[in-house]
Amino acid sequence: MENFNLIISNIERHISLTDEQKTDFQSLVFERIYHKGQLLLRAGETCTNFAFVDKGCVKSYLIDEKGFEHILTIAVRDWWIADIRSYVTGTPGNLWIEAIENTKAIVLSRHNQEILFRKHPDFERYFRILTERGFAVSQQRIVERMSLSAEERFEKFIHQYPALLHQLSHQQIASYIDVTPSFFSRMLKKRKLK
Repeated sequence: MENFNLIISNIERHISLTDEQKTDFQSLVFERIYHKGQLLLRAGETCTNFAFVDKGCVKSYLIDEKGFEHILTIAVRDWWIADIRSYVTGTPGNLWIEAIENTKAIVLSRHNQEILFRKHPDFERYFRILTERGFAVSQQRIVERMSLSAEERFEKFIHQYPALLHQLSHQQIASYIDVTPSFFSRMLKKRKLK
């Protein structure tokens, strides 16, 4: 029970759970440890699991034709992560999902999610809320990439992920804010001079 306190708290921010619902949910998920650099998903695989970050940090990213990594999502403690399109459609995805640091995740398979929905329809509401919020965040990131300067995107990153500023490499931060590592270095030097 103790291993699931954070995820149960996360769920209960959106729906009320009975003891039976908590027990059934816990019977359908499993804990998984990922080491730094370990992949949760490879591009081309079908995403069959939704992972809740209990401890650690995970990223999802694309690799372009030149081999450059473009980070779409950074999931920190108390966040869910998956290749949603692949998870929902059951088709191969195009995202890589990787642990940025040693991570403990609570994993729910698509199959077990369907069992959960049939037995406890309230969970559909919870996952609908997650999906809506995830879509809103993704849409906002697209708008920001189109309308904010690199410096403004970096300021937003600092505000959103202050703890990650020293945990992530400069290359990972550059990828997340959608600039090259060399541009990011120049940007940092310019900030220090101010």
